[in-house]
This record gives sequence, structure tokens and C-alpha cells, in this order.
Amino acid sequence: MRAYAAAGVDGIGVWEIKLGAGSDQEALEQLEESGLGSAAAVPAVPSILPLPLMDGPVEPQRRIEAICASVHRLAAFKPSGVVCLTGPGDDRDAVVEGLRTIGEEAARAGVRVGLEPINRIGGEDWTMISSLSEAVELVEDVDRPALGIQFDSWHVWNTPEVVADIERYVGLFVGVHIADWGGATRGWCDRVLPGDGVADLPQILGALDRAGWDSYYDLEIFSDNGTFGNAWPDSLWDVSEEELARRGKEAFERAWEARIRSRLDQVSPGAM
Repeated sequence: MRAYAAAGVDGIGVWEIKLGAGSDQEALEQLEESGLGSAAAVPAVPSILPLPLMDGPVEPQRRIEAICASVHRLAAFKPSGVVCLTGPGDDRDAVVEGLRTIGEEAARAGVRVGLEPINRIGGEDWTMISSLSEAVELVEDVDRPALGIQFDSWHVWNTPEVVADIERYVGLFVGVHIADWGGATRGWCDRVLPGDGVADLPQILGALDRAGWDSYYDLEIFSDNGTFGNAWPDSLWDVSEEELARRGKEAFERAWEARIRSRLDQVSPGAM
């Protein structure tokens, strides 16, 4: 939090796995003292169906109970929303019922839950939905006001009609994650800063801005240094917190400014 505040950013994401066991009072006090807002929060058990790459209960019901408990715990941090994944597989009924329960619990806790679609490339271990339209279909089937969508540029940048989908569905967005897709990405834990990859982030940011998104743009960079089994030699996780916070803010600001040029490039000379 000190590094983020020093870099001049506005908020920080809250990950339950970083809170540890016991009271959260000290963490809450530190957040208050930092002056940072609270962006998207991620529960320790993030999905309804089990994830092959993460520990946790196998039974969906136990996972749903864990997510509901996390929703209440994370609500104290006043996040923009709590992230939730479907998990992999085809048990859609279990996911719908689980999301209904989670949505009802989120309403009681006074927070919203954002269902996050995961990139179709490599997403088979994480999700049954890979686009905003698929996420919307699930949200509509669940029909709980506290349930919305967590947008993530890394996951949906390469889906058809992503710009139109942003403008169509932005009213359902609970949070926005931003990261760039490396040209030869090595997996889900190999993301790069805005402008260092091949995703058209200026276009995406421009669409979000035009559509009226006015909450946090939450930089989410996974860059394995051995934590998840791959020690990439250029891992951003090996960069100090202070430097990475600074570089991340600067990279985002460049992409944000470039959104204006992206918009102008889409306008024909005749229309000018």
C-alpha cells in the first residue's frame, strides 16, 4: 500500500489470500491510513466449480459457502466488487444456483459480485464462459441485482465485437481489470503492462470511457517468477513494488492518452 500511494495511484485491489487468518483490523487501518480506495476484491476460493490449478474444496456447495463467507469478510474493505469465476466444466445448473446464493448473500453484505469471463485461450482450467455475451447470459439467468460482470481486458480483448459489447453491457460492469497480452504469451500467468503487448488497449479504454465507465481501472498483472511453476526471466514480479507501481501507472497513463488518438483514427476525413 505504501508503494501504491507513493506512485500516486487511486486504489488497490484486495486479495483475500494476502490477508491471512485472524482479524483484519490492522489491514483495514492500514488501508484507511494509505488514502487508497478499494478496487476489485478476490476471494480465497474464487470459483463455484473446482479449479485444477488451485487448492480448495471439491464440492460446489462447500465452495459456494466459502465464497459467501469471503463476500462478508471482504465487504469490510468496501471494494468496488467481489470477483467470482464459474470454474471449468459443463455443470451450468450448479453454477446458476451457486450464483443465486452468492448474489443474495452479496446483497445482504452490501456489495456487488462481478462474474468474470476468462480468455478462451488456456481458459479450459478456469471457466465455462469466455466472452462478455456469455457472462451476460448467465447473469440474466441468475437474475440477482447484486450480480454483475467483472470486465478484464486480458480475457476479452480478442473476442469478436468486444468494443460493441463494452458499450452494450457496461451498465452491468462491477469492476475493470486491465493488462496487456504479450505477443507470444506463455500462459495465464504471463501478462504485460499496457502498451507492451498486442491487445488494442487504447481502443478498449476509449470504448469504456465513451460508454460511461467512471470507476477504477484496476491493473492486474500476473507474471510468474516461479510461484506458479514457471520462473520467467523477465517476470514483473521480480521488480520491486515501488518500481512496478510507478511503471504500471505510467504505462496505463500512456494507454489512456492514446485512446484519444485511437478514436480520431476511427473517424473518416469526410466526417471531420
